Amino acid sequence: MGKCEQCIIKQFNSLKSLTKDELVRISNCKTSYTIKKGTVIFEEGETLNGVYCVKDGICKLSKLSENGKDQIVKMVVKGQLLGQRSLVSDESSNLQATALNDMEVCFIPKSEIIADLQKNPKFSFDVLKDMAHDLREADDIIVNMAQKSVRQRLAEALIYIHDSFGVNPDGTLSILLSREDFANIVGTATESAIRVLSQFKKEGLISTIGKQIKIEDIKGLKRIE
Repeated sequence: MGKCEQCIIKQFNSLKSLTKDELVRISNCKTSYTIKKGTVIFEEGETLNGVYCVKDGICKLSKLSENGKDQIVKMVVKGQLLGQRSLVSDESSNLQATALNDMEVCFIPKSEIIADLQKNPKFSFDVLKDMAHDLREADDIIVNMAQKSVRQRLAEALIYIHDSFGVNPDGTLSILLSREDFANIVGTATESAIRVLSQFKKEGLISTIGKQIKIEDIKGLKRIE
């Protein structure tokens, strides 16, 4: 992969605040990986020794509950960083990261980037802003779980995936998620997610092509209460 100082991906995350010299140094110590779909990038409870910059692809961050069910907390996409908390904390990861499709990532060791966090206030501020944004998203998830129905949460998940990741040439959502993944996103049983998706299909809100989902009436999804 190319050099960090020439990579356009950094414009989408806090690395954009590093100086050219800092980027050159990081570029010389980073490790580039191709990660296959379904591969676990890091486990819950694992100690992270750096950050992953996602150059291409999408992964899910999930947490295993006491009853053994996964809750998908966030999807990390091209241009975002994985493991930013490892830069400011010695805590182990409380989430698992799994590739949803083939990914290209660059791993930057904590030992190389921690000095930039201490010496470059703009970089530090941008890292904190990203973490604050993640906390806000976590707050929204908690409120949604408590106050919204499964139908609302699933409709919002479909709209989010549509708006964030786009569609294929045939109009289907560009990300292929299993019905279990949809259940884990909205915090319900797989059977409930399947039932609600079937209802959406009968109501003409969505259609399916094999396992792919196509949104037919996005305004209708937005009206669900």
